[in-house]
Amino acid sequence: MAEKTAKPTSLIDWLLYLEHLHPKAIDMGLDRVRQVKDTADLIPRFPLIAVGGTNGKGSVCTMLESILSCAGYRVGCYTSPHLLEYNERIRIEQRAVSDEELCCAFDVIEAARSRCNLSLTYFEFGTLAAMYLFAQLKVDVAILEVGLGGRLDAVNVFDADCAILTNIDLDHMDYLGSTREEIGIEKVGIFRKDKIAICGETNLPEGVRKQITTIGAKLSCMGEDFDYKADMIQWNYKGPRSSYSSLPYPALRGSYQLKNASVCLTALDMLRDKLPVTANDIRRGLLEITLPGRFQVLPGKPMTILDVAHNPAAARVLADNLGALGFHQYTYGVIGMLKDKDIASVVLALKMCVNTWLIASTHTSRGASADEIIQALKKVGITDKDKIHVFPNASAAYVFAREHAAENDRICVFGSFYTVSAVLGVLQKS
Repeated sequence: MAEKTAKPTSLIDWLLYLEHLHPKAIDMGLDRVRQVKDTADLIPRFPLIAVGGTNGKGSVCTMLESILSCAGYRVGCYTSPHLLEYNERIRIEQRAVSDEELCCAFDVIEAARSRCNLSLTYFEFGTLAAMYLFAQLKVDVAILEVGLGGRLDAVNVFDADCAILTNIDLDHMDYLGSTREEIGIEKVGIFRKDKIAICGETNLPEGVRKQITTIGAKLSCMGEDFDYKADMIQWNYKGPRSSYSSLPYPALRGSYQLKNASVCLTALDMLRDKLPVTANDIRRGLLEITLPGRFQVLPGKPMTILDVAHNPAAARVLADNLGALGFHQYTYGVIGMLKDKDIASVVLALKMCVNTWLIASTHTSRGASADEIIQALKKVGITDKDKIHVFPNASAAYVFAREHAAENDRICVFGSFYTVSAVLGVLQKS
Protein backbone atom coordinates (compact mmCIF):
# COMPACT_ATOMS: atom_id res chain seq x y z
CA MET A 1 0.00 0.00 0.00
CA ALA A 2 1.44 3.39 -1.00
CA GLU A 3 2.04 6.07 1.62
CA LYS A 4 -0.58 8.79 1.82
CA THR A 5 0.42 11.91 -0.09
CA ALA A 6 -1.31 15.08 -1.24
CA LYS A 7 -3.71 14.33 -4.08
CA PRO A 8 -2.21 15.23 -7.47
CA THR A 9 -3.81 18.11 -9.34
CA SER A 10 -2.06 18.17 -12.73
CA LEU A 11 -1.59 15.35 -15.23
CA ILE A 12 2.19 15.43 -14.73
CA ASP A 13 1.70 15.06 -10.97
CA TRP A 14 -0.77 12.22 -11.47
CA LEU A 15 1.61 10.29 -13.74
CA LEU A 16 4.48 10.69 -11.26
CA TYR A 17 2.15 9.49 -8.51
CA LEU A 18 1.06 6.43 -10.51
CA GLU A 19 4.68 5.46 -11.21
CA HIS A 20 5.28 4.99 -7.47
CA LEU A 21 1.86 3.80 -6.33
CA HIS A 22 2.65 0.09 -6.56
CA PRO A 23 5.96 -1.57 -5.60
CA LYS A 24 6.22 -3.39 -8.96
CA ALA A 25 5.94 -1.96 -12.47
CA ILE A 26 4.44 -5.26 -13.64
CA ASP A 27 2.41 -7.35 -11.19
CA MET A 28 0.25 -9.76 -13.12
CA GLY A 29 -3.07 -10.77 -11.60
CA LEU A 30 -6.67 -9.58 -11.70
CA ASP A 31 -7.81 -9.59 -8.06
CA ARG A 32 -6.75 -6.05 -7.18
CA VAL A 33 -7.87 -4.42 -10.41
CA ARG A 34 -11.20 -6.31 -10.33
CA GLN A 35 -11.96 -5.09 -6.81
CA VAL A 36 -11.33 -1.48 -7.78
CA LYS A 37 -13.34 -1.93 -11.00
CA ASP A 38 -16.32 -3.24 -9.04
CA THR A 39 -16.04 -0.49 -6.43
CA ALA A 40 -16.00 2.16 -9.17
CA ASP A 41 -18.99 0.40 -10.79
CA LEU A 42 -17.28 0.21 -14.16
CA ILE A 43 -19.79 -1.80 -16.16
CA PRO A 44 -19.49 -1.18 -19.91
CA ARG A 45 -22.83 -0.85 -21.67
CA PHE A 46 -21.37 -0.84 -25.17
CA PRO A 47 -19.64 -3.51 -27.26
CA LEU A 48 -16.02 -4.25 -26.34
CA ILE A 49 -13.30 -5.49 -28.70
CA ALA A 50 -10.09 -6.73 -27.04
CA VAL A 51 -6.94 -7.05 -29.17
CA GLY A 52 -4.06 -9.24 -27.97
CA GLY A 53 -1.04 -10.92 -29.53
CA THR A 54 2.72 -10.51 -29.78
CA ASN A 55 2.85 -8.04 -32.68
CA GLY A 56 0.33 -6.09 -34.73
CA LYS A 57 -2.00 -5.12 -31.88
CA GLY A 58 -1.63 -1.39 -32.43
CA SER A 59 -2.21 -1.72 -36.17
CA VAL A 60 -5.39 -3.80 -35.70
CA CYS A 61 -6.74 -1.40 -33.07
CA THR A 62 -6.13 1.57 -35.34
CA MET A 63 -7.74 -0.12 -38.36
CA LEU A 64 -10.83 -0.98 -36.34
CA GLU A 65 -10.95 2.55 -34.94
CA SER A 66 -10.65 4.10 -38.41
CA ILE A 67 -13.28 1.92 -40.12
CA LEU A 68 -15.81 2.16 -37.30
CA SER A 69 -15.31 5.94 -37.17
CA CYS A 70 -15.93 6.16 -40.92
CA ALA A 71 -19.14 4.22 -40.29
CA GLY A 72 -20.30 7.00 -37.96
CA TYR A 73 -19.72 5.33 -34.59
CA ARG A 74 -18.36 7.20 -31.58
CA VAL A 75 -15.30 5.01 -30.96
CA GLY A 76 -13.20 4.75 -27.83
CA CYS A 77 -9.72 3.29 -28.28
CA TYR A 78 -7.23 2.38 -25.53
CA THR A 79 -3.67 1.50 -26.56
CA SER A 80 -0.23 1.50 -24.97
CA PRO A 81 2.44 2.58 -24.62
CA HIS A 82 2.36 6.16 -25.88
CA LEU A 83 5.03 7.85 -27.97
CA LEU A 84 4.98 11.51 -26.93
CA GLU A 85 2.12 12.14 -24.49
CA TYR A 86 0.16 9.88 -22.15
CA ASN A 87 -3.09 11.28 -23.59
CA GLU A 88 -2.42 9.29 -26.78
CA ARG A 89 -3.37 6.11 -24.92
CA ILE A 90 -7.04 7.04 -24.64
CA ARG A 91 -8.77 8.30 -27.76
CA ILE A 92 -12.41 9.14 -28.36
CA GLU A 93 -13.55 9.96 -31.89
CA GLN A 94 -9.88 9.53 -32.93
CA ARG A 95 -8.71 12.34 -30.66
CA ALA A 96 -6.64 12.02 -27.53
CA VAL A 97 -8.54 12.92 -24.38
CA SER A 98 -7.61 16.14 -22.59
CA ASP A 99 -5.52 16.58 -19.45
CA GLU A 100 -8.64 17.67 -17.60
CA GLU A 101 -10.59 14.56 -18.61
CA LEU A 102 -7.71 12.31 -17.56
CA CYS A 103 -7.32 14.03 -14.19
CA CYS A 104 -11.05 13.64 -13.56
CA ALA A 105 -10.89 9.93 -14.40
CA PHE A 106 -7.79 9.40 -12.25
CA ASP A 107 -9.57 11.11 -9.36
CA VAL A 108 -12.51 8.68 -9.61
CA ILE A 109 -10.27 5.61 -9.82
CA GLU A 110 -8.15 6.86 -6.93
CA ALA A 111 -11.23 7.25 -4.74
CA ALA A 112 -12.31 3.66 -5.53
CA ARG A 113 -8.79 2.37 -4.99
CA SER A 114 -8.56 4.09 -1.60
CA ARG A 115 -11.87 2.57 -0.51
CA CYS A 116 -10.48 -0.87 -1.37
CA ASN A 117 -7.22 -0.10 0.45
CA LEU A 118 -5.26 -1.56 -2.49
CA SER A 119 -2.48 -0.35 -4.74
CA LEU A 120 -2.53 -0.57 -8.55
CA THR A 121 0.19 -0.56 -11.17
CA TYR A 122 0.53 2.31 -13.64
CA PHE A 123 -1.06 0.24 -16.40
CA GLU A 124 -3.89 -1.09 -14.22
CA PHE A 125 -4.81 2.41 -13.06
CA GLY A 126 -4.77 3.72 -16.64
CA THR A 127 -6.91 0.86 -17.92
CA LEU A 128 -9.65 1.57 -15.39
CA ALA A 129 -9.44 5.30 -16.12
CA ALA A 130 -9.90 4.59 -19.83
CA MET A 131 -13.04 2.57 -19.19
CA TYR A 132 -14.43 5.27 -16.93
CA LEU A 133 -13.95 7.88 -19.67
CA PHE A 134 -15.50 5.64 -22.32
CA ALA A 135 -18.58 5.27 -20.13
CA GLN A 136 -18.80 8.94 -19.15
CA LEU A 137 -18.31 10.20 -22.69
CA LYS A 138 -20.79 7.67 -24.06
CA VAL A 139 -18.89 5.80 -26.74
CA ASP A 140 -20.74 3.41 -29.06
CA VAL A 141 -17.91 0.85 -29.00
CA ALA A 142 -14.58 0.50 -27.21
CA ILE A 143 -11.39 -1.11 -28.54
CA LEU A 144 -8.93 -2.25 -25.88
CA GLU A 145 -5.34 -3.24 -26.60
CA VAL A 146 -4.10 -5.94 -24.24
CA GLY A 147 -0.91 -4.88 -22.48
CA LEU A 148 1.04 -8.01 -21.60
CA GLY A 149 -0.15 -11.54 -22.22
CA GLY A 150 -3.89 -11.79 -21.82
CA ARG A 151 -5.20 -14.01 -19.06
CA LEU A 152 -3.76 -11.87 -16.25
CA ASP A 153 -3.67 -8.52 -18.03
CA ALA A 154 -5.74 -5.70 -16.54
CA VAL A 155 -7.80 -5.41 -19.74
CA ASN A 156 -9.08 -8.93 -19.07
CA VAL A 157 -11.25 -7.82 -16.14
CA PHE A 158 -13.70 -6.76 -18.85
CA ASP A 159 -15.51 -9.38 -20.91
CA ALA A 160 -15.01 -8.65 -24.60
CA ASP A 161 -17.80 -9.23 -27.11
CA CYS A 162 -15.05 -9.97 -29.61
CA ALA A 163 -11.45 -10.89 -28.74
CA ILE A 164 -8.64 -10.91 -31.29
CA LEU A 165 -5.32 -12.76 -31.20
CA THR A 166 -3.06 -11.25 -33.87
CA ASN A 167 -0.22 -13.77 -33.61
CA ILE A 168 1.98 -15.70 -31.17
CA ASP A 169 5.73 -15.30 -30.90
CA LEU A 170 8.46 -15.24 -28.28
CA ASP A 171 8.33 -12.11 -26.12
CA HIS A 172 7.86 -11.32 -22.42
CA MET A 173 9.11 -14.83 -21.72
CA ASP A 174 9.88 -14.03 -18.06
CA TYR A 175 6.15 -13.58 -17.53
CA LEU A 176 4.38 -15.72 -20.12
CA GLY A 177 6.45 -18.86 -20.65
CA SER A 178 9.37 -20.10 -22.71
CA THR A 179 7.49 -21.64 -25.67
CA ARG A 180 4.95 -20.40 -28.20
CA GLU A 181 2.44 -22.83 -26.76
CA GLU A 182 2.82 -21.51 -23.20
CA ILE A 183 2.68 -17.91 -24.40
CA GLY A 184 -0.34 -18.63 -26.61
CA ILE A 185 -2.28 -20.24 -23.76
CA GLU A 186 -1.78 -17.05 -21.73
CA LYS A 187 -2.83 -14.85 -24.63
CA VAL A 188 -6.10 -16.67 -25.43
CA GLY A 189 -7.18 -16.00 -21.85
CA ILE A 190 -8.99 -12.97 -23.31
CA PHE A 191 -11.40 -15.30 -25.17
CA ARG A 192 -14.79 -16.00 -23.60
CA LYS A 193 -17.32 -18.81 -23.79
CA ASP A 194 -19.79 -18.33 -26.66
CA LYS A 195 -18.17 -15.02 -27.63
CA ILE A 196 -16.43 -14.15 -30.91
CA ALA A 197 -12.74 -15.07 -31.08
CA ILE A 198 -10.57 -14.12 -34.08
CA CYS A 199 -7.14 -15.70 -34.59
CA GLY A 200 -4.60 -14.33 -37.08
CA GLU A 201 -1.97 -16.93 -36.13
CA THR A 202 -1.70 -19.49 -38.94
CA ASN A 203 0.62 -21.80 -37.00
CA LEU A 204 -1.49 -22.32 -33.90
CA PRO A 205 0.15 -24.69 -31.38
CA GLU A 206 -2.02 -27.69 -30.59
CA GLY A 207 -2.16 -26.86 -26.89
CA VAL A 208 -3.45 -23.38 -27.67
CA ARG A 209 -6.17 -24.79 -29.93
CA LYS A 210 -7.22 -27.19 -27.15
CA GLN A 211 -7.35 -24.30 -24.69
CA ILE A 212 -9.65 -22.36 -27.02
CA THR A 213 -11.90 -25.41 -27.27
CA THR A 214 -11.96 -25.67 -23.47
CA ILE A 215 -12.92 -22.01 -23.21
CA GLY A 216 -15.75 -22.57 -25.68
CA ALA A 217 -15.20 -19.41 -27.75
CA LYS A 218 -16.64 -19.02 -31.26
CA LEU A 219 -13.34 -19.25 -33.14
CA SER A 220 -12.52 -17.97 -36.64
CA CYS A 221 -8.97 -18.72 -37.84
CA MET A 222 -6.84 -17.18 -40.58
CA GLY A 223 -6.42 -19.65 -43.44
CA GLU A 224 -9.39 -21.72 -42.29
CA ASP A 225 -12.37 -19.42 -41.83
CA PHE A 226 -11.05 -16.28 -43.49
CA ASP A 227 -8.22 -15.30 -45.82
CA TYR A 228 -7.07 -12.77 -48.40
CA LYS A 229 -5.41 -12.60 -51.81
CA ALA A 230 -3.48 -9.66 -53.18
CA ASP A 231 -1.84 -8.29 -56.29
CA MET A 232 0.37 -5.23 -56.67
CA ILE A 233 -2.55 -2.80 -56.72
CA GLN A 234 -5.38 -4.16 -54.59
CA TRP A 235 -6.53 -7.11 -52.51
CA ASN A 236 -9.56 -9.29 -51.90
CA TYR A 237 -10.94 -10.56 -48.61
CA LYS A 238 -13.11 -13.62 -47.98
CA GLY A 239 -14.58 -14.00 -44.50
CA PRO A 240 -17.00 -16.19 -42.57
CA ARG A 241 -20.03 -14.10 -43.54
CA SER A 242 -18.88 -11.49 -46.08
CA SER A 243 -16.42 -11.00 -48.93
CA TYR A 244 -14.90 -7.83 -50.39
CA SER A 245 -12.99 -7.36 -53.62
CA SER A 246 -10.73 -4.64 -55.03
CA LEU A 247 -9.88 -3.23 -51.60
CA PRO A 248 -7.18 -0.55 -51.34
CA TYR A 249 -3.99 -1.34 -49.48
CA PRO A 250 -4.03 0.09 -45.93
CA ALA A 251 -2.29 3.44 -45.53
CA LEU A 252 0.07 1.69 -43.08
CA ARG A 253 3.19 0.48 -44.92
CA GLY A 254 4.25 -3.16 -45.09
CA SER A 255 2.69 -6.15 -46.86
CA TYR A 256 2.07 -7.81 -43.47
CA GLN A 257 -0.60 -5.17 -42.85
CA LEU A 258 -2.94 -7.14 -45.13
CA LYS A 259 -2.94 -9.89 -42.53
CA ASN A 260 -3.79 -7.35 -39.83
CA ALA A 261 -6.50 -5.89 -42.06
CA SER A 262 -7.98 -9.36 -42.64
CA VAL A 263 -8.15 -9.97 -38.90
CA CYS A 264 -9.84 -6.58 -38.49
CA LEU A 265 -12.40 -7.28 -41.25
CA THR A 266 -13.22 -10.67 -39.75
CA ALA A 267 -13.98 -9.05 -36.39
CA LEU A 268 -16.30 -6.58 -38.11
CA ASP A 269 -17.80 -9.38 -40.20
CA MET A 270 -18.70 -11.33 -37.06
CA LEU A 271 -19.95 -8.20 -35.26
CA ARG A 272 -22.07 -6.91 -38.12
CA ASP A 273 -25.36 -7.47 -36.26
CA LYS A 274 -24.19 -5.08 -33.52
CA LEU A 275 -21.89 -2.80 -35.52
CA PRO A 276 -22.78 -2.87 -39.22
CA VAL A 277 -20.32 -1.23 -41.61
CA THR A 278 -20.42 -0.81 -45.39
CA ALA A 279 -17.82 -1.63 -48.02
CA ASN A 280 -17.30 2.11 -48.47
CA ASP A 281 -16.65 2.51 -44.72
CA ILE A 282 -13.99 -0.19 -45.01
CA ARG A 283 -12.31 1.40 -48.03
CA ARG A 284 -12.26 4.85 -46.45
CA GLY A 285 -11.10 3.48 -43.14
CA LEU A 286 -8.17 1.60 -44.66
CA LEU A 287 -7.03 4.70 -46.57
CA GLU A 288 -7.32 7.11 -43.64
CA ILE A 289 -5.30 5.15 -41.05
CA THR A 290 -2.36 6.84 -39.36
CA LEU A 291 -0.15 5.13 -36.79
CA PRO A 292 3.19 6.74 -35.91
CA GLY A 293 6.17 4.48 -35.29
CA ARG A 294 5.00 1.44 -37.27
CA PHE A 295 7.24 1.34 -40.34
CA GLN A 296 6.67 5.07 -40.60
CA VAL A 297 8.60 6.52 -43.54
CA LEU A 298 9.18 10.24 -43.12
CA PRO A 299 9.11 12.59 -46.11
CA GLY A 300 12.34 14.05 -47.43
CA LYS A 301 15.92 12.85 -47.88
CA PRO A 302 17.75 11.02 -46.54
CA MET A 303 14.92 8.56 -45.99
CA THR A 304 14.10 8.02 -42.31
CA ILE A 305 12.13 5.00 -41.09
CA LEU A 306 10.69 4.79 -37.57
CA ASP A 307 9.66 1.38 -36.27
CA VAL A 308 9.03 0.29 -32.69
CA ALA A 309 10.10 -3.31 -33.53
CA HIS A 310 11.45 -4.74 -30.28
CA ASN A 311 11.30 -8.53 -30.60
CA PRO A 312 12.71 -11.00 -33.14
CA ALA A 313 9.47 -11.49 -35.08
CA ALA A 314 8.93 -7.75 -35.49
CA ALA A 315 12.59 -7.27 -36.44
CA ARG A 316 12.30 -9.89 -39.20
CA VAL A 317 9.27 -8.08 -40.58
CA LEU A 318 11.17 -4.80 -40.43
CA ALA A 319 14.07 -6.39 -42.34
CA ASP A 320 11.67 -7.63 -45.04
CA ASN A 321 10.10 -4.20 -45.37
CA LEU A 322 13.48 -2.47 -45.56
CA GLY A 323 14.42 -4.89 -48.35
CA ALA A 324 11.25 -3.99 -50.24
CA LEU A 325 12.09 -0.28 -50.21
CA GLY A 326 14.65 -0.71 -52.96
CA PHE A 327 18.36 0.04 -53.08
CA HIS A 328 19.99 2.51 -50.72
CA GLN A 329 23.72 3.10 -50.68
CA TYR A 330 24.09 3.08 -46.91
CA THR A 331 21.90 2.52 -43.84
CA TYR A 332 22.41 4.01 -40.38
CA GLY A 333 20.62 2.03 -37.68
CA VAL A 334 19.66 3.91 -34.51
CA ILE A 335 19.00 1.22 -31.89
CA GLY A 336 17.90 1.46 -28.27
CA MET A 337 16.22 -1.42 -26.48
CA LEU A 338 14.99 -2.72 -23.14
CA LYS A 339 17.25 -5.16 -21.36
CA ASP A 340 14.55 -7.81 -20.96
CA LYS A 341 14.30 -8.20 -24.75
CA ASP A 342 16.18 -10.67 -26.96
CA ILE A 343 18.56 -8.02 -28.25
CA ALA A 344 20.89 -10.43 -30.07
CA SER A 345 18.05 -11.96 -32.11
CA VAL A 346 16.72 -8.52 -33.05
CA VAL A 347 20.20 -7.47 -34.19
CA LEU A 348 20.67 -10.71 -36.10
CA ALA A 349 17.42 -10.15 -38.02
CA LEU A 350 18.67 -6.73 -39.15
CA LYS A 351 22.34 -7.54 -39.54
CA MET A 352 22.29 -7.47 -43.35
CA CYS A 353 20.20 -4.27 -43.47
CA VAL A 354 22.37 -1.94 -41.37
CA ASN A 355 25.84 -0.66 -42.25
CA THR A 356 26.55 1.51 -39.20
CA TRP A 357 25.08 0.91 -35.76
CA LEU A 358 24.28 3.96 -33.63
CA ILE A 359 23.69 2.67 -30.12
CA ALA A 360 21.54 4.73 -27.78
CA SER A 361 21.01 4.26 -24.07
CA THR A 362 17.36 4.13 -23.03
CA HIS A 363 16.73 6.12 -19.87
CA THR A 364 14.29 3.91 -18.05
CA SER A 365 14.86 1.33 -15.32
CA ARG A 366 14.27 -1.41 -17.91
CA GLY A 367 16.57 0.14 -20.51
CA ALA A 368 19.55 -1.77 -21.90
CA SER A 369 22.92 -0.07 -21.51
CA ALA A 370 25.10 0.66 -24.53
CA ASP A 371 27.48 -2.06 -23.38
CA GLU A 372 24.67 -4.64 -23.28
CA ILE A 373 23.76 -3.80 -26.87
CA ILE A 374 27.42 -3.94 -27.94
CA GLN A 375 27.69 -7.43 -26.43
CA ALA A 376 24.65 -8.47 -28.44
CA LEU A 377 26.30 -7.12 -31.61
CA LYS A 378 29.43 -9.10 -30.85
CA LYS A 379 27.37 -12.23 -30.23
CA VAL A 380 26.13 -12.15 -33.84
CA GLY A 381 29.51 -11.24 -35.33
CA ILE A 382 29.30 -7.44 -35.61
CA THR A 383 32.65 -6.29 -34.23
CA ASP A 384 34.00 -3.56 -36.56
CA LYS A 385 34.52 -0.61 -34.20
CA ASP A 386 34.36 1.86 -37.08
CA LYS A 387 30.77 0.72 -37.68
CA ILE A 388 29.62 1.06 -34.06
CA HIS A 389 29.05 4.41 -32.32
CA VAL A 390 27.65 5.01 -28.84
CA PHE A 391 25.43 7.92 -27.80
CA PRO A 392 23.84 9.01 -24.52
CA ASN A 393 20.35 8.90 -26.06
CA ALA A 394 18.48 8.24 -29.29
CA SER A 395 18.12 11.94 -30.02
CA ALA A 396 21.90 12.39 -30.21
CA ALA A 397 22.24 9.24 -32.31
CA TYR A 398 19.65 10.50 -34.78
CA VAL A 399 21.30 13.93 -35.05
CA PHE A 400 24.61 12.17 -35.83
CA ALA A 401 22.90 10.10 -38.54
CA ARG A 402 21.34 13.20 -40.11
CA GLU A 403 24.72 14.93 -40.17
CA HIS A 404 26.54 12.02 -41.81
CA ALA A 405 23.96 10.45 -44.12
CA ALA A 406 24.09 11.32 -47.80
CA GLU A 407 20.93 12.19 -49.70
CA ASN A 408 20.44 8.65 -51.01
CA ASP A 409 21.26 6.91 -47.73
CA ARG A 410 18.64 5.97 -45.15
CA ILE A 411 18.25 6.07 -41.37
CA CYS A 412 16.29 3.39 -39.52
CA VAL A 413 15.28 4.06 -35.91
CA PHE A 414 14.06 0.98 -34.03
CA GLY A 415 14.17 -1.15 -30.89
CA SER A 416 11.56 0.31 -28.54
CA PHE A 417 8.84 2.90 -28.10
CA TYR A 418 11.32 4.93 -26.02
CA THR A 419 13.77 5.08 -28.92
CA VAL A 420 11.21 6.13 -31.51
CA SER A 421 9.57 8.64 -29.18
CA ALA A 422 12.92 10.34 -28.52
CA VAL A 423 13.47 10.84 -32.25
CA LEU A 424 9.87 11.98 -32.78
CA GLY A 425 10.54 14.55 -30.07
CA VAL A 426 13.52 15.90 -32.03
CA LEU A 427 11.46 16.04 -35.21
CA GLN A 428 8.59 17.78 -33.47
CA LYS A 429 10.90 20.52 -32.15
CA SER A 430 12.45 21.04 -35.57
